[in-house]
Amino acid sequence: MCVDYMQLTIGRIHNLMSITTVFVAVVMLLLFSACTGKEKNLGEAITNRDSLPVLETHDVTTLISDSGVIRYRITTPLWLVFDKLKPSRWSFEQGVYLENFDEDNNVMAEIKSDTAYYYDKTKLWELRGNVEIKNLQGERFDTELLFWNQDTQRVYSDKFIRIEQIDRIITGRGFESNQQFTVYTIHKPEGIFYVDEDKMSAAPADSLNAEPADTVTATTAPPKGRRAGTPTLEKLDVNK
Repeated sequence: MCVDYMQLTIGRIHNLMSITTVFVAVVMLLLFSACTGKEKNLGEAITNRDSLPVLETHDVTTLISDSGVIRYRITTPLWLVFDKLKPSRWSFEQGVYLENFDEDNNVMAEIKSDTAYYYDKTKLWELRGNVEIKNLQGERFDTELLFWNQDTQRVYSDKFIRIEQIDRIITGRGFESNQQFTVYTIHKPEGIFYVDEDKMSAAPADSLNAEPADTVTATTAPPKGRRAGTPTLEKLDVNK
């Protein structure tokens, strides 16, 4: 009888341990699910925070300097700063108008685009949409995509570009220039249209030289004595 009682007691203990084990497992599962849900919600919150601008400013006109030297003026209806995106950037979704200054505070070029992004870590501008540029010589550049690297002081594009000079219009694909737009090259010229007083005549891109031209390069001398704040070119309106 004592043996039967002991066996019965041991069996009850085993049953109790099994029930306890199952209960602990269920509790741990519930806690794990709750923690996982919190981590998921926290992850989503962090992701949403990364996509939000840290700064939003409307109707802005400001000067940007580097090492104490004014580099350019920005005019835009909407300026967003995303510091958590990779890469971090300034965003100008409603258009931007830029004036580029030299070290003597002369306005060297004016740039307008429908959309622009500035990657602050690499000092790279990406201008998209209807990109329009005017240099101090009155030459006009039109393209759909333009990159401006402030570190190398180079401007470039692999898209179609149209350059309107005083005496001719040049079209082609692939473009590179200094940031003053005074020394530039079209890598794949497609056409050159000469302009005179009475008519405009078209010529193929390879008609400039006896040999077919692979590139077209131009150099123009910048005018002197034009300071920031002095009207030199017709201002491009970002609100049009």
